[in-house]
Amino acid sequence: MRGKLARLLAFAAVASAAYGGAALAQNFPTRPVTLIVPFPAGGPGDIVLRALATATEKHLGQPFVAENRPGASATLGPMQMAANASADGYTISQITLPVFRYPFLRKTTFDPSKDFTYIIGISAYTFGIAVRSDAPWKTFQEFLADAKANPGKISYGTLGGGSTPHITMQQIAKQHGINWTQIPFKGGTESGNALLGGHIHAIADASAWAPLVNSGQFRLLVTWGDSRAKKWPTVPTLKEVGIDMVVSSPYGIAGPKGMDPKIARILHDAIKKGMDEPKFLATLETLDQVPWYLSSEDYHRYALRELVEQKRVVEEFGLKLD
Repeated sequence: MRGKLARLLAFAAVASAAYGGAALAQNFPTRPVTLIVPFPAGGPGDIVLRALATATEKHLGQPFVAENRPGASATLGPMQMAANASADGYTISQITLPVFRYPFLRKTTFDPSKDFTYIIGISAYTFGIAVRSDAPWKTFQEFLADAKANPGKISYGTLGGGSTPHITMQQIAKQHGINWTQIPFKGGTESGNALLGGHIHAIADASAWAPLVNSGQFRLLVTWGDSRAKKWPTVPTLKEVGIDMVVSSPYGIAGPKGMDPKIARILHDAIKKGMDEPKFLATLETLDQVPWYLSSEDYHRYALRELVEQKRVVEEFGLKLD
């Protein structure tokens, strides 16, 4: 009798948990959702994600709150989410390319293949190298030649070791026998101010340099996409200056591992509607980004492929930091 009662109680507990989980998914969301932005306020990553949050919340039915958690080359926020956040859908994060690279650069506390629920692919950055408009280099070839002739002389700002701009500059340096110096900053605003003040020679970054390029204070030497940027059509790509590389760093949004698929679907559908909002598309256009929509399933598959690719890049170029 006792055994039968124990089995009935166990079954009731499982059924109650299943019903409770289904009810949570059906009613989600009942309070604001936090979107972790792994960049400081004011840069292109922050601007785009805040625009997306604003465009999405009317479709979500609850406030969509962007929270800046910069650090560790845009991996600190996702890392904290993986370690501490509940899988209830109320904390999600932007996932950038360094998240897939970092485990091969140094020891980490997270595994991108297991510790995230991939929700949706969003867009990709326009990267480039900018110098002050009064700098002596009119072309990227002149910049490279000076760096090669003067080892250690040229310094450039990035978001830090292991970031996509840092790794790309390392690859360029290795291919061309160059020794230049990376100076890490918390964000594009800081590196822009350092360049304006003459404390560094260049910025390698996403389009945080765009306002100062457009105002004539900076000169954009090269962009890193597959084709020329629409907003700067006179600026050549890396491929056009003889460097066979294309770098765009697609990004998306994920939650902690173990999220209920129904909750992930609700978030996906609301964010997708936000991505289609004219104001969000206008923000992408301003920063010369293009939509890069991937469904939850396709984004997960992309993540697994990108892990293989980033492992190859780190090993091929000897980029391990630890």
